[in-house]
Amino acid sequence: MSAMLRFFAWALALALVALPVVAVVNGWVGAERFPLRKLRVTSQFERVDPQLLRQTVLPYAKQGFFAVQLDDAQNAVSKLPWVDRAEVRKHWPDVLEIRLIEHAPFARWGRDRLLSQQGRLLPVKGIDVPKGLPQLDGPDARTADVVALYNESRAMFASSGIGVLGIALDPRGSWSLTLDNAAQVVVGRGDEDARSRLARFSRLLPRLLEQQQKPLLRADLRYTNGFALSWGDAPPPAAAVAPSTPPTASGSGSGTPRGKT
Repeated sequence: MSAMLRFFAWALALALVALPVVAVVNGWVGAERFPLRKLRVTSQFERVDPQLLRQTVLPYAKQGFFAVQLDDAQNAVSKLPWVDRAEVRKHWPDVLEIRLIEHAPFARWGRDRLLSQQGRLLPVKGIDVPKGLPQLDGPDARTADVVALYNESRAMFASSGIGVLGIALDPRGSWSLTLDNAAQVVVGRGDEDARSRLARFSRLLPRLLEQQQKPLLRADLRYTNGFALSWGDAPPPAAAVAPSTPPTASGSGSGTPRGKT
């Protein structure tokens, strides 16, 4: 046998051995003989849709144990609403395992979204929204600025025992706040100007409330040397309650009230 024939014979033998391995690795055979039949989620979650999670990983599971693209599956799961991070693994012989970490809500954003603690805007629909979240709003590109001024304003009013329920930045760049006493505070434009106005107003607000003894409805801080304040009606004084008089007993000492017996 010539050298050329021996070369072709060895090449054919090698191909016959290698092709089945390549077929398994590429899923030609593995998807049928080594299917991934079980989906295992090893972490607790509240807001990720289980049905959507299953639909997302099913196409990758169908590729079979040897051909499944774990990185692609992991990227697909990571893009689901409320998923912060995800890890996808496989376990012999037929398990696809998913570990995920959810986003945690930080505040309401606008009408129908939430802002996560990781700074991501997510839909409200289909989840139970925790109570007591602040109401924030503004351009999507300025979430960090809104959160920063919200945290600073909370610290400013904390010493006077007043809480901040929400803060908004409108498309024109004007800031406004809602306090937990229901007062609306119009701050105005400019981030640094807003901070200085809020700092001055928060220092004076306890004294103003003490002087007026009325509920504050609205404060407009867009003045160089003062504020425009709108006050509600003062609460009516509490009615005096006369002390009750005990019933008078008869002189017989029997303790029976006077009247019919």
